Amino acid sequence: MTSSHESHEIAIETNGRLAALAKVSPTDDPAVVQAAMHVESGHVPPGACSSLVDAVLDDPQVKSASHLTASMPTGDTEMVDRVRERAASVELRAAGATKLVEAELPADDPQ
Repeated sequence: MTSSHESHEIAIETNGRLAALAKVSPTDDPAVVQAAMHVESGHVPPGACSSLVDAVLDDPQVKSASHLTASMPTGDTEMVDRVRERAASVELRAAGATKLVEAELPADDPQ
């Protein structure tokens, strides 16, 4: 599996409108990848945030890593629940309006 060594964005659209966005970035450690996840303001359809987490975790750059460091909105429980379903272990910290997530990723992610 190859991975990009550059940052890139993953967007989730619903009904032609941007619902959620993540910027995935490599770190100096090839086993660690960062993701900054954002949800657009207004109504976001159920499942859009879980879809963003799935897209991030299925990204080749993330799949080649064993650890994900992510930021996401503090109030978004859908994202955290999905990370917990797919990661081997998850630690959360609050940082203002942002939640910092440290996730150990399984070698074979069964989803």
